[in-house]
Amino acid sequence: MCVHSAGERGMKQTVGILLAGGQSRRFGFPKAFAEFQGHPFYHYSLEALRPYCEEIVIVARPEFLEKLPEELHLTTDLEMYAGMGPLAGILSGMEAVEAERYVVLPCDMPFIEERVIGKLLDRHREDVSAVTVDGKLHPLVSIWKNSVKPTIRQALDEGNRRVMHVQAQHNGLWIEGDLLTDKPEIVFKNVNTPCELERR
Repeated sequence: MCVHSAGERGMKQTVGILLAGGQSRRFGFPKAFAEFQGHPFYHYSLEALRPYCEEIVIVARPEFLEKLPEELHLTTDLEMYAGMGPLAGILSGMEAVEAERYVVLPCDMPFIEERVIGKLLDRHREDVSAVTVDGKLHPLVSIWKNSVKPTIRQALDEGNRRVMHVQAQHNGLWIEGDLLTDKPEIVFKNVNTPCELERR
């Protein structure tokens, strides 16, 4: 299994971080492995990131690692921040591979489109860029500069797990979803229950 430690590789330009560590209580079992059209949810985020990232890190819970393909770059939360939510996952992915910027996606967006990531990268100009759709913020569909890392660490050290707390401390840009796709309400949908797949 390809589980890497922090800092073992040189600096890359763009690295993807796929967050697959949630417990998915509302869904009933880990959403990363729920299936849509014959593929697990995480597959769709992985494929959307692939064309634009030199490497992709999947941050997962330890018990999930054996369920993921061995050839992928897998890691878990840094021990000191284990279980502290998506913000800990983002920092853990950053520490796993050094890069100038990181494209973050959650594992529960099976309708995400590859071209959306390209358009998001084209519009990224600030320390952090993220997506908003009709007033609903999607802070985990985002791009982070390496320079934000110390702020994330400080927030976690202070017990603050809020992703948007960190984003608010940097030059940030909220990008309207309809600038990235003509069906943002579907593409950026977080699927929280099995029946939401049927209602799309």
